Amino acid sequence: MDVDLAALTIAVLGGTGPQGRGLARRFAAAGLDVVLGSRDAARAASAADDLAAVGRVRGASNAEAAVAGDIVLVVVPWDGHAELLESLRDELAGKVVVDCVNPLGFDKQGAYALPVEEGSATQQAAAILTRSRVVGAFHNVSAVLLEDPSVESVDTDVLVLGDDREATDLVQALADVVPGMRGMYGGRLRNAHQVEALTANLISINRRYKAHAGVRVTDV
Repeated sequence: MDVDLAALTIAVLGGTGPQGRGLARRFAAAGLDVVLGSRDAARAASAADDLAAVGRVRGASNAEAAVAGDIVLVVVPWDGHAELLESLRDELAGKVVVDCVNPLGFDKQGAYALPVEEGSATQQAAAILTRSRVVGAFHNVSAVLLEDPSVESVDTDVLVLGDDREATDLVQALADVVPGMRGMYGGRLRNAHQVEALTANLISINRRYKAHAGVRVTDV
């Protein structure tokens, strides 16, 4: 896709958690402008300071980050997903919003996928953010690998889901900026459930094999 990602700002809502910090680290290291969002702007500023040596990262409230971002990643806990997006409908209008949330539960047997009324977290986001261009991506990437500065190449494919071809192409290009990572179109929004749910399987794999498993698509 012919787009200059370096001219865009990448916002990460929920950017102080492991997945958000990890993605911010990788995008900043690739030379992109990154805004970390959090319910607590001071906490976001502290997390951004920790990444200052990596690249251009600044902290803000979730609302401020939503306004600043051209591409906005949603990396918040599932139980706060709908509430946050409902509060940011206006700030996110017209933007490419990338939902990275996995609706998972945990019990003594491990992780399992939770039912979602709309079908998936990504579809819930699309139902709430009717004026945004919602894409699902980055569901199956290990936060441990993303955050580890000694890991130079994050060797995984990122399945990108959406109904807007231009938006999914843009998010695939965003994934491609991280060494080792490849953005791969994975279907329409209605197919997001199984990609989100697959994270439960990867957690089981990681526990059994003491690994940080990801996804690779063959023959493409």
